[in-house]
Amino acid sequence: MAENAFIKLVPSSAKQTVSIEEVKDLFHYYKNITTKTGNQLNWQYGETAFPYEIKETEDGKGKWFYLQSEHERYNAILIGVDTETVRSEDGTPSEQTYIQVTLPEQSTFGDKGKANEFCKFLAKKLQGELHLFNERIMYYYPRK
Repeated sequence: MAENAFIKLVPSSAKQTVSIEEVKDLFHYYKNITTKTGNQLNWQYGETAFPYEIKETEDGKGKWFYLQSEHERYNAILIGVDTETVRSEDGTPSEQTYIQVTLPEQSTFGDKGKANEFCKFLAKKLQGELHLFNERIMYYYPRK
């Protein structure tokens, strides 16, 4: 059975909306900084830290993409952006953007570890509320 984690952009987040292209840019940024770390350490850390290729299908264009790996310890992670209607404390409905990270059934334990790492990175960059695969919640936004 597939597992899901969510990064929700709450009113205290750095941004209220995010596009799928911005999420891809964050993954390119992640790959870039891990490669630079590897260069400083004289080690190919970039390929180890991000052993995936970003791929997109025609039907998923603008809504979701997936990370595909040729490495034996990794397989695939799906990433999508959507909105949901939430009610505030006073009962007024509003739209909330979230990023969904899905591990399909053929995903490995390596994929789950990398997905957790990526979720934490995205939540920290966007100052969001992270709902992990184990249903725990981590808060990366300023709380009152």
